[in-house]
Amino acid sequence: MPRPPQAVHSLVGQSPLTATLRRLIDKASRNRLPVLLLGESGTGKEVVARAIHAANPKGPFVTIDCGSLVGSLMESDLFGHVRGAFTSATSDKKGLIELADGGTAFFDEIGDLPLELQVKLLRLIQESEFRPVGAVEWRKVDIRVIAATHRDLSAAVAAGRFRLDLYYRLNVFAMRIPALRQRKDDIPELVAHFLEQCRRAGLPELEIGEEILALFQSYDWPGNVRELRHCIERLSAMHSEGALQMADLPTALQYQHSAGALGQLSEALRQPASSDYIPSVAMPAPSPIISLPDSERVTIERALSSTGGERGRAARILGIGRTTLYRKMKQYGLE
Repeated sequence: MPRPPQAVHSLVGQSPLTATLRRLIDKASRNRLPVLLLGESGTGKEVVARAIHAANPKGPFVTIDCGSLVGSLMESDLFGHVRGAFTSATSDKKGLIELADGGTAFFDEIGDLPLELQVKLLRLIQESEFRPVGAVEWRKVDIRVIAATHRDLSAAVAAGRFRLDLYYRLNVFAMRIPALRQRKDDIPELVAHFLEQCRRAGLPELEIGEEILALFQSYDWPGNVRELRHCIERLSAMHSEGALQMADLPTALQYQHSAGALGQLSEALRQPASSDYIPSVAMPAPSPIISLPDSERVTIERALSSTGGERGRAARILGIGRTTLYRKMKQYGLE
């Protein structure tokens, strides 16, 4: 697999959806208005936030994990405090907002921000000012606010978990980050990108063949780009030598492969696709208690039985190559 080209804006892929995302990043970077990034977990919302910042770099980029702002010190973590504000406040402390002054504050999972901090964030956006815990005077800051969430904020507003005024203020420039299943054309380039990252990290070089790459493109990746990256990192770390096999893949991908193969085998046995079709061979009705590997084994057994054990003819009936048939026969002990 060739090494990927240099990614523009740190985004990898050339699909139409990715191209649209690049154009939106360019537009968002031309001003300092709030940006709201929407999308499923693992789609790369922080990558997009960093790309917006990098397209027009100014000051630091500070990530604020809203889900971690819990407990009695959450306001201090965000806005800082002055000496004597509470028992353990022995000196002044800068919060994350002040650390982001002049740059970008990225509020990751804004939907998890506690209500008591939402009103303070609203003032920060509207007035460009905040007040540390225990302080009397407001302090001015110059920050760009980018917020991201996988939650439905409109539903959170209806349920009283998110302020309507803050939602409207954040929703000035909204961008929906597509799920990986919506841009599967990007998967080969993403795989090459993550393989290169693994190589630079000192992991053994891994060669992914066309069959496995095709499987990657048929899988829906519920964990999105994050799941794909973790998969490549795991394979690179665990695989020692030789060509990568299906058995080396995570369980979810192995089941995807079995399901796809089963569907292909079933269709081949049900419909006369060639002169080798044998009417007496039929796929049994699916049972809710038979596993996918067992169904695949039974199908291959029936094809071999109908051809008197002629493997080449059985492979043609099943619509698969001889090598694939031999590998599956060995896998299921049918040799």
